Amino acid sequence: MFSARFSEKIRARQDGPLTASGIDMLQVNVGYRCNLACKHCHVQGGADRQEAMSRETVDAVLAVLHDGRIKTVDITGGAPELNPHFRYLIEETESAGCHVVVRTNLSIFYEKGMEDLFDFYDGKHIELVASLPSCNGEHVDRVRGKGVFDKSIAALRKLNNLGYGSDRGRTLNLVYNPAGAFLPPVQSSLEATYKEELGSAFGITFNRLYTFANMPVGRFRQFLLRSGNFETYMEKLMQAFNPETLCGLMCRRLVNVAWDGRLYDCDFNQMTGLGIAEGYPAMIRDFDHDRLASRKIIVDDHCFGCTAGQGST
Repeated sequence: MFSARFSEKIRARQDGPLTASGIDMLQVNVGYRCNLACKHCHVQGGADRQEAMSRETVDAVLAVLHDGRIKTVDITGGAPELNPHFRYLIEETESAGCHVVVRTNLSIFYEKGMEDLFDFYDGKHIELVASLPSCNGEHVDRVRGKGVFDKSIAALRKLNNLGYGSDRGRTLNLVYNPAGAFLPPVQSSLEATYKEELGSAFGITFNRLYTFANMPVGRFRQFLLRSGNFETYMEKLMQAFNPETLCGLMCRRLVNVAWDGRLYDCDFNQMTGLGIAEGYPAMIRDFDHDRLASRKIIVDDHCFGCTAGQGST
């Protein structure tokens, strides 16, 4: 039976708790609404979700960025493009001199109301991080819904035509998540496979492939519990714990902002309701860079998902 605790792993490796080592990135979750309802989604995104970041909260985010000390903004969701203030946020973030990362599911380009999204991205030099759980259409559609693979391939081709994922300076990275309760393969070998298969079959190019273990929170946690695999999967994550990943954990170099302005150490803590440690600013309107840059990181057992194998950093 699974019994180990992530906090015990930390205490066995170092004196004191896990702490932040600066703030390089502000990760902004603009809402949980999504055109998909993927089986592994940690935010349980879907078309019926109503949570969306308001213009007032977006402006509070921008006030932090105009301070000038944070240089990268990671915009996520749900499908972040569905937030009504998405374009405004990107425009103003770029004007603040920040590098912008947008996490996209690719099929969003073909949703009603998104007809101008390619043109919008064509005027930007942002970094796109696009989820594509497989090079096999049947596998993708099983996880994400019928027809999603074809839309994803069409979107990737169009983005390539705009210069994303090529040598023209527009970064296009892909993300792989396992389709079930197992760990991802070695990132470098799977990246080579993706580049070979997508290139030969569809003429698609991209910069990097990131492999992430499925986190035992949200919809994937529900699947594990329903199927009776929760304890087995947690044991698998625990046994794959790699202490070498601790220095590079993203939570140590970023602050996560929820749709309602609450602050978290990461998007996974946001989904489990584990806010910033007591004694530190809890809302974006109260953001204090110096205090948050050395804060204690709140951990729980889902953190094993970020330290398994190569880590999810």
